[in-house]
Amino acid sequence: MELLTGSGLALASGLNAYVPMLMIGLLSRYTTLVSLPPEWAWITNGWVLVVLGVLLAVEVVADKVPAVDHVNDILQTVVRPTAGGIVFAAGSGAVTPATTDPGEFLTSAAVLPFACGVVLALITHIGKAGVRAGVNLSTAGVGAPVASTVEDITAVALTIVALLLPVLVLVLVTAAAVVVWRLQRRRTRAA
Repeated sequence: MELLTGSGLALASGLNAYVPMLMIGLLSRYTTLVSLPPEWAWITNGWVLVVLGVLLAVEVVADKVPAVDHVNDILQTVVRPTAGGIVFAAGSGAVTPATTDPGEFLTSAAVLPFACGVVLALITHIGKAGVRAGVNLSTAGVGAPVASTVEDITAVALTIVALLLPVLVLVLVTAAAVVVWRLQRRRTRAA
């Protein structure tokens, strides 16, 4: 179940880096619903939560503006996968020993869960950026706020599902894959 939780959180990070981090930080700090491993307790720090909240507000606004959303997606190509790695490792409850030497990180037990989260978030981010570019081109930018709102709602919903009902992550990912496959199939038929 922990792997499904981590996977759902990483996938949500590919849509919006700050939603899953902020939600697990807040829930771990103020409720008993989420209990982060000690190595990831820094996410519950008040200053970290404030910074995540500010970054989330900037992301939400920037992602609604055509052209700015494209620049934001370019910048987020590093941020979203990194956030995905963090929330996968934290959300999966992986034992992630602290490393004092950054060079040791690549040989420690922390690298595998982090890398899984990076890959999942990067796949989601690339898909999101590609779809968003198509939406912007086909609607002359008018669709950007709508697409962004759908992405934000999806990130929140996926984070909640990953935390409360991790088994549904499989259902949601399968449903999304079927939708993408059908759209792609329709597109190739039209061409």
